Amino acid sequence: MVQLGNWQLSRAQEKESRQERLDRLSQEPTITLPDHPVKLEDFQYRQVEAQGEYVPGYTIYLDNKIYKGIAGYQIVTPLRIGNSEMHVLVNRGWIAATRDRSKLPEVTTPGGKILVSGIATTAMQKTLELSPDQVSGRVWENLDLERYRSSTGLKLQPVMILQKDQANDGFVREWPRPDSGSAKNIGYALQWFAMALAVLIIYLVLSVKRERY
Repeated sequence: MVQLGNWQLSRAQEKESRQERLDRLSQEPTITLPDHPVKLEDFQYRQVEAQGEYVPGYTIYLDNKIYKGIAGYQIVTPLRIGNSEMHVLVNRGWIAATRDRSKLPEVTTPGGKILVSGIATTAMQKTLELSPDQVSGRVWENLDLERYRSSTGLKLQPVMILQKDQANDGFVREWPRPDSGSAKNIGYALQWFAMALAVLIIYLVLSVKRERY
């Protein structure tokens, strides 16, 4: 139990170190996402911008996204970068679902050249799904980059932009801070240490009673 507690403390330290790196990257100047392939680790968690044109025909609705207790979707639309064949996925934000789940909420997509800015993150978003092929038209449970590539035929960057533009388009863009989660590990560590202490106390009490008899 003590070893498990120490392991949880080491995990907390790892997460705190990672969070420090994320905080540092988020304060760096905004960089432009190019139209040639990049590596995820070179851009992840950085402030980025990309100029191009949305391709609304390939918009998908990420299902089961909850905001303040209300069910809805996150809308993901590819942006063609400049005049190239390279695209980047843009998570444009959250929108509430309609009462009739068979009808998707209407989404307006701006046309023409636009500049999108936000936080670069991985283009893979997975939750529990019943089947790896669980895709229903434009509604997806998970965002799998390779599945999206094969489905659309688009050339894609390995990053996704969490849009932060304050456009008046009805989307909610309150992205959660990539919290380190170290407090949870510390809590688990304290639980393991408390259990170890309890076992030690029980052992000592039983040993004393046995000595008396």
